[in-house]
Amino acid sequence: MNLQTDPAFFALLTGSFRRLVGRPLVPEAGCDAAWLFGQAPFAVLAHDTSADPLFVYANRAAQIAFGYDWDEIVGLPSRFSAEAPERAERQRLLDAVARDGFVSDYRGIRIAKSGRRFPITDGIVWQLVDEAGRVRGQAATFPVGG
Repeated sequence: MNLQTDPAFFALLTGSFRRLVGRPLVPEAGCDAAWLFGQAPFAVLAHDTSADPLFVYANRAAQIAFGYDWDEIVGLPSRFSAEAPERAERQRLLDAVARDGFVSDYRGIRIAKSGRRFPITDGIVWQLVDEAGRVRGQAATFPVGG
């Protein structure tokens, strides 16, 4: 299933963000799954619950930041978003998110497909928890551009 504009996945992203973080992920008026995927001025990525989690979603802003298109990033192990020396720190972050539900004000260095390193600041990482309380993965958002 293509999650780019899937209303159920949009509800999972936005609903779990609102429940855990306590505020909306997207501005309310006119912002739907298509807006989040193609027009949002911030990055949103999500990975599944595999032992080696795989990206299942990356909006256009995230694709641009990481230099991958949809077909390249979906299915990619999310650990590849950080260089090997940064992966232990990334794992500590993900463990804290699993324990606490979300982490805000995240800062870290990530790596694009080209090898370019870039900072993430003011990031929020949260558990994707459906209405039944099942953990479906984790997601992250961060501002992009100037």
